[in-house]
This record gives sequence, structure tokens and C-alpha cells, in this order.
Amino acid sequence: MESALKPFRVMAYIVGVMLLLLIVGMVLRYGFDIPEPGSIISPTHGFLYMVYLVTAFNLGLKARWSWPYTLGVLLAGTVPLLSFVIERKVTRRVQEQIAAAAASAS
Repeated sequence: MESALKPFRVMAYIVGVMLLLLIVGMVLRYGFDIPEPGSIISPTHGFLYMVYLVTAFNLGLKARWSWPYTLGVLLAGTVPLLSFVIERKVTRRVQEQIAAAAASAS
């Protein structure tokens, strides 16, 4: 699980920042008729969100999450600021699972 946690954390932060940049790009495009930033940020965010989905799904499989919980984590990258909140909750949950597994192993 530890090997899957770090990529998830990195991608959660990257996707969260890119989503905020995407919002700025959309405001520029539709509010001020400046389409260039959004045309660069949109596909970049889309690609990085796909990487986030893979890392989150991988972590979900290794941590044996329920499907509803996994789906919630996967969708967290679509709501501004939510990926930051979910990243903290997921990290805490996985670290508790790792500590519990280590305690039961010793």
C-alpha cells in the first residue's frame, strides 16, 4: 500500500492545482474572451486527471476499499479543492491501515 500512496498523493495535489488553473482559464475564456490559457490547460488537466484515476484506482485495489469509497475518491479530482481534502483523509486512512497491519504482524 505504501508504494501506491505516494503517487496518489502527488497526483491529488497536481490535479487539484490544475483544476484551479482550469477554472482561471475558463474565466479568462468566457469572461474576458481570452481563449489561449484554457486551450493549453484543459487537455493538460484531462491527461493528468487520467493519471490520477489510475493512481487512485491502484491505491483503492491495494487498500481494498469498497467500490463506493473508491468511486468517491476517483471523482474528487473533478470538484475544486476537494482533491486536497480527500488526499488528507485517504492518507490518514491508509496510514492507519498500514499501522494496524504492522501491529498485527508483530
